[in-house]
Amino acid sequence: MPTSPHVMVHDYAGHPFTAEFARALAGKGWRVTYVYFAGDDGPKGRNAKLPEDPDSFTTIGLSIDGAYSKSNFFKRRQGDIAYGKRLAALVADVTPDIVLSGNTPTECQEYLMRACAQTGARFIYWCQDFYSIAAARILSKKLPGLGHAIGAYYTFLERRQMRNAAHVIHITDGFLKVTDRWGIARARVSVIPNWGVIDEIPVLPRDTQWAAKLGLTRPRRVVYSGTLANKHNPDFLAQLAQEAGADLDVVVVGFGVGAERLAKRSAELPNLKVLPLQPFPEFPQVLASADVLVAVIEADAGEFSVPSKVLSYLCAGRPIVLAAPADNLAARIITEAGAGLVVAPDDKRGFVNAVQTLLADDATAREMGKAARAYAEDNFALGHVVDRFDKLLGAALNEETGQKAA
Repeated sequence: MPTSPHVMVHDYAGHPFTAEFARALAGKGWRVTYVYFAGDDGPKGRNAKLPEDPDSFTTIGLSIDGAYSKSNFFKRRQGDIAYGKRLAALVADVTPDIVLSGNTPTECQEYLMRACAQTGARFIYWCQDFYSIAAARILSKKLPGLGHAIGAYYTFLERRQMRNAAHVIHITDGFLKVTDRWGIARARVSVIPNWGVIDEIPVLPRDTQWAAKLGLTRPRRVVYSGTLANKHNPDFLAQLAQEAGADLDVVVVGFGVGAERLAKRSAELPNLKVLPLQPFPEFPQVLASADVLVAVIEADAGEFSVPSKVLSYLCAGRPIVLAAPADNLAARIITEAGAGLVVAPDDKRGFVNAVQTLLADDATAREMGKAARAYAEDNFALGHVVDRFDKLLGAALNEETGQKAA
């Protein structure tokens, strides 16, 4: 009796939506190994195997020796290489037929691709953002000269990885201009937008047990939840807290250098509360406790990154204020769905004004929240997403074996 094809779904970050996707893919007849970096402190979903999960689903959280640094480039690179080697060893051990990998630093991805070549596994590059472009822009500011050279090296690696992949999946059509420039044929590229875990994020009343436990009692509440790193400007949130007055709690639930910067200012801003990421079972209550949900992404980052937190915000059914380039996919979704307000990525005054506008207009805020949830219900059905991936993965395997895709 033939065995089911074996796919390794690798999400370095271990996001909630990829964990649920991997589970659903196992329900389509695949043998799935879901792998993530347990040493990354970013938002995590239901990454452990659950009692109701099928035998065909396995989850592995890989670790490295020592702590992982995101603030020191050289220590971070050491961690990425160490993780890449662990990941390559895992591929050699479990021998998947195909590997789907996203959210992965370039040098980790390099080791993974080498392992796939050695074991004969087909490799699909799931492009959540362009790590090399981000590295080039950030490092050129921090390390003039050397940073530019490092960025060019990462661009060389990432371009080669995509060229050598069996297929590339973008999360937005905005990424196509980069792979076009890199000479990757459109026939080898698909666009499948990300989605929120709508089944795990119901619409809840504002006054949640989580909010009560933390003593969030001011009449109005703005929440930011997720990574707050180099590409997210924390000064927007500090200015909001500074100008909001005593009636508003500005709650930041996150991690990263931006969250650390805000935590240092919390003493001077008594209505600013900076909290660590909360356990995933409490995540719906975190979002529901907001009158307005907010997100920020800088202009440079907005070209190569889509803030996935916005997709979770849509599920929660709350109005959203986003500071981002207008052509960013998240900005386009919010605008077209009528789910909130979008301001330019450098417009702190516009950001504060947009939040205050929604806080002062309950009817408009309520309608935007309903529109947000309606968009999620219309677009985040996991079954449809899994069907697309199932067909694409099957085609990639059939191409290798010489069979025709169904």
